[in-house]
Amino acid sequence: MCENCNRRDFLGATAASSLLLAISQVRAAEGTPPAPLPSKVRICTIFAGTPTPCDRSWGVCEQEITAIQQRLKEVEKKLGNVEFLIGRANNADEAAALMKRAGEDAPVLAVNLCIGGLLRVSEPILQSGRPLAVFSAPASGHDWMYPFRWRQDGKPVTMFTSSDYVELERAARVLRVIPLMRRSRMLVFLPLRGTAPACAPEQIKSRLGAELVVVGQERFDEMMKAVDDGKAKADAEQWMREAKQVVEPSQEDVLKAARASLALERLVEEEKAQGLAVGTCMGWLARGFPCLGFTRLRDRGIPASCEGDMDSLWTMMLFQHMFGIPGFQGNATFDTSKNALWTAHCVGPLKMDGPDGESAPYLLRSHSEIGGGVVPEIQYRIGQEITRTKLVNLDTLLISTGTIREVPEKSVRACRTQIVTEVGDAAQMVRHWGGGVLEGDMMTLLHRVVFYGDHMQTAQHLTDLMKMRLVVEG
Repeated sequence: MCENCNRRDFLGATAASSLLLAISQVRAAEGTPPAPLPSKVRICTIFAGTPTPCDRSWGVCEQEITAIQQRLKEVEKKLGNVEFLIGRANNADEAAALMKRAGEDAPVLAVNLCIGGLLRVSEPILQSGRPLAVFSAPASGHDWMYPFRWRQDGKPVTMFTSSDYVELERAARVLRVIPLMRRSRMLVFLPLRGTAPACAPEQIKSRLGAELVVVGQERFDEMMKAVDDGKAKADAEQWMREAKQVVEPSQEDVLKAARASLALERLVEEEKAQGLAVGTCMGWLARGFPCLGFTRLRDRGIPASCEGDMDSLWTMMLFQHMFGIPGFQGNATFDTSKNALWTAHCVGPLKMDGPDGESAPYLLRSHSEIGGGVVPEIQYRIGQEITRTKLVNLDTLLISTGTIREVPEKSVRACRTQIVTEVGDAAQMVRHWGGGVLEGDMMTLLHRVVFYGDHMQTAQHLTDLMKMRLVVEG
């Protein structure tokens, strides 16, 4: 449901005060590029307490500590952008010293070694307000009873109680999100849309730490004019060559879209940005639809939200930092006779498994509601488990899971890219859409973001660390 979002539309959709706040506080994009960001997130890793013998008592022995440290090395190599500063602490002072060495931005991973080990080091960690993930193996002591009590008291804490060291990777994935969000620069073409907090720079900075940078339309128009004709033609030819079929669009339509795509890539590179939202996408028809450009950016790991949907942008950014995968932002509609929820939109990533994954097949189509331009109709994987989610109001993650059961060979109604997913209880979801926490205009109520994989459990850990609510829809 793409609409031509102008200032008057936005004032009808979001409070006027939110727009004025956004315009007055969002920084304008400048010609000087920002300083490079740190390449890795440091995680302060504390082995809490003293080791125990391997054949008795409640605790973790030296051989097991060695195995955990080896697993952490493997996680560093696999994720690429985390490093563990590892030490041992048996009291509060030792824990505080380790956190100081790791740096103020470092979240904490605490591995409990014995009865009382975690409790003896917990005070300075909790007082610091740093995100804390506790790994507590079976029979490693009795301290597992406390972390979720700290969470109930409002502390940013989560816990992994498992014998499977793969949970150390899950812990690293969720711990890195908060520092990465603080380093994120998001480009926006006004107007911003969505829930009021998601559009308010002060609240965004406070809750997520991200920076918003406004891009003026004139600057982008100049970038469009500067696109090399040869590169635009080559990009257009690649889109047409790799498509299963070019249905409605002309070569000129594809060429215009290719120019917009290359200009968006250049803009993101110049600004060293981690994501963007365009609030006037329908107004771009004459100069070239941004939809192919959004596809390219998402495939490269750069979340790109259409219709200026800031809630969807933050959702895509969280999951990009956590899993390294893009999301399919779309409209929802139901078929309770099949216990099914459709998601449909005229843009999406080809590489839903991540930048190194295979591209899904696609057709090149005109935009469904406009009847012009060029958009991809992507045929996603039938049988694939998915997570459908949206961060709203910067404090609540709406979430559900499902399985893709149908994908059309060529869509005939609604937006071009479509998936039909089997869900737990479609009739219940219709009645409780929004989980009782989401209000707003039609777009805000409608959009969700779909990701490959069942990420329900990891999302719960993330909301623990970010002091958010997780609300299951349906």
